[in-house]
Amino acid sequence: MLTGRSPNKAGIYDFIPGLKKSPDNRDLVHLQSHEKTIPAMLKSAGYATCLVGKWHCSSRFNSNEQPQPDDFGFDHWMATHNNAAPSHKNPKNFIRNREKVGEIEGFSSQIIISEAIDWLNAKKDDKPFFLEVTFHEPHEPIASPEDLVEKYLPQAKTREEAEYFANVENVDIAVGRLVEYFKVNNMDNTLIVFSSDNGPETLMRYSRAKHSYGSPGALRGMKLWTNEAGFRVPGIINWLGKETFTGTTNNVVSALDYFPTFAVLAGAETPSNLDGESFTSLLQTGEFNREKPLIWAFYDAINERRVAMRKGKYKIMARIEANGETLGKIHNLYDGNEALVKNAELVDFVMFNLEQDINESEDLKDTEPEVFNTMKIAFQKEYKKLLDESHIWVRAE
Repeated sequence: MLTGRSPNKAGIYDFIPGLKKSPDNRDLVHLQSHEKTIPAMLKSAGYATCLVGKWHCSSRFNSNEQPQPDDFGFDHWMATHNNAAPSHKNPKNFIRNREKVGEIEGFSSQIIISEAIDWLNAKKDDKPFFLEVTFHEPHEPIASPEDLVEKYLPQAKTREEAEYFANVENVDIAVGRLVEYFKVNNMDNTLIVFSSDNGPETLMRYSRAKHSYGSPGALRGMKLWTNEAGFRVPGIINWLGKETFTGTTNNVVSALDYFPTFAVLAGAETPSNLDGESFTSLLQTGEFNREKPLIWAFYDAINERRVAMRKGKYKIMARIEANGETLGKIHNLYDGNEALVKNAELVDFVMFNLEQDINESEDLKDTEPEVFNTMKIAFQKEYKKLLDESHIWVRAE
């Protein structure tokens, strides 16, 4: 999202764990200093910038050995490396502008909104602002206000499910506080974008995932899949004080599109190497015709077809085969597996019409062979391009 480019090109292939040296050089992974980001772009256009919530773009958080949020254009930041700890309640692991904060009373979603409002109140100038709010909830380890838990106990199957529902509502309340602040303070030219970074987690996929009651609905898969439930998420846009298109749309928008869209709206320069496209026309008319296909290569996906591409109404997926076998799960691309991955082949293709088959149940490769062959050629071309531009992590001697 921050760069407008595929995370593979930045060398971020999976979530970034805390620092622990590993043979696959995963401990080196971080957003590198040369990457151009939304806050840096907007700062160059005269914006004040702030981050509150989760950073999760470095293995060495709050260390001079890797770039931190202020190195990417944030004037002010208060964040954790990954999840709020020990839970969302009274977290102890927040850092504010490179200084430890210590334990903060309350729940994470409300804490970061309070920090955002405090920052807005402290602004002494008339600069426009970019505020990034990255909620921890409803990721584990979950903790929710008891009054909200009690509200959902009659509808929930278990107390854990009620705690999950309460967690989601606490985020909703936090968002409402911020939107109300904008309205009360007559911030009538504020574009609000609300979305998520992935689909719902699978209940008990790992030992602490006991609250993971999110549902994919009609979508196939869950979080960590390259099927639709893995990355098709809600997107809500509200431009306070502006006449815009209202209603719902099935136009395909990606988080990659935020950078070029914000650049156009701010009158800033748009880098030529972005994978995203400006969707300003969607805001104005409700129409957005994507020209570039979207491609995903998630080597640690739960499902076997770990590479996928969306072009128009069609989606094509493939398994990766190396030396006659399915390529095993990979957390990171480094000099030790670069040749293996780049010499592997895409096999076992499937193709779906997502306008008619949102749950990816009908493979069309045999019934629409001409479309499939066109999609396959484009898919192989785009995947090769992605591989060629993917960052390979090499440990310095």
